[in-house]
Amino acid sequence: MKLPNGEHADLGTKLEDYSLNPFHRHGQHKSRVFESALGITLANKEVLSRALFAAAKDSSDAVADGDNGFGETYVLRFRLTTKKGSATVLSAWIILHNEDFPRLTTCFIL
Repeated sequence: MKLPNGEHADLGTKLEDYSLNPFHRHGQHKSRVFESALGITLANKEVLSRALFAAAKDSSDAVADGDNGFGETYVLRFRLTTKKGSATVLSAWIILHNEDFPRLTTCFIL
């Protein structure tokens, strides 16, 4: 299925504050893997941002994961290839109650 209203996806500050932050208590591990597998760091985060926006807008591989009490959740896996390598990225999204667009909740390499 397509991510509902994926063309209006909001990444917030998840990449900077968490997934690509080498100093975050939990995100540092994701950050290390993004750098080693794909060469993606905070310095070139737009590579991951563009891939997330494209997947949210165009992919038909989103899977509905139900309502978690805050909103409808979705998981979207996609392949990302950079000059350094290729990997499957898992992204998780939520459409909060009373909103109509998906917000990124996490992303990491499988």
